[in-house]
Amino acid sequence: MNQLIHIGFGNIVNTSKMIAIVTPDSAPVKRLVQKAKENGTAIDATQGRKTKAVLVMENNQLVLSALLPETIAGRVQSEKVGEDEA
Repeated sequence: MNQLIHIGFGNIVNTSKMIAIVTPDSAPVKRLVQKAKENGTAIDATQGRKTKAVLVMENNQLVLSALLPETIAGRVQSEKVGEDEA
């Protein structure tokens, strides 16, 4: 079943479509984000704030979030724990 998690400012993503959650600090990730913005495959969910996490999705799209990668990963893990208990 598809699980949805909140990534900040009322934005929600499908966890089954996520491949990775990375920080935008390294040069390769910055290039990846820039290329996605040019191609129109970047989804900016930061509401004008600093990008702290980049979610790489199955369909070669990037979702930019203002939450830390650890926060998003923690939410994914807590969803899985809740699912296992149910």
